[in-house]
Amino acid sequence: MLNEKILRKKADFDRIYKKGKSAGDRYVVVFVRPNGREIVRTAFLASKKVGNSVERNRARRLMKESYRLSLAKRLKGIDIVFIARNTIKDKKQKEVERSMNAALTKVGIL
Repeated sequence: MLNEKILRKKADFDRIYKKGKSAGDRYVVVFVRPNGREIVRTAFLASKKVGNSVERNRARRLMKESYRLSLAKRLKGIDIVFIARNTIKDKKQKEVERSMNAALTKVGIL
């Protein structure tokens, strides 16, 4: 059974990119759109610009952990796409967490 808290469908991504709000910070770019549900659906992306597969996976793990520690309990009813920038390489989890919080503040979620 698939986890309903993860964005997977191309149509969902297209809807968020076209009709949602976006903001960037030093290490991440965030796209946000209300989803009309009680749950938060998320996606964590890192393109090849970030680096090789090891660096991309580390970037996704940093974003997931930052989300889990500081944001997961505070948000409801939205779809969020986090995209890693290539500046995320060799950064600590706390720095990424601050960047994610700043980007969400710019969008008006926090």
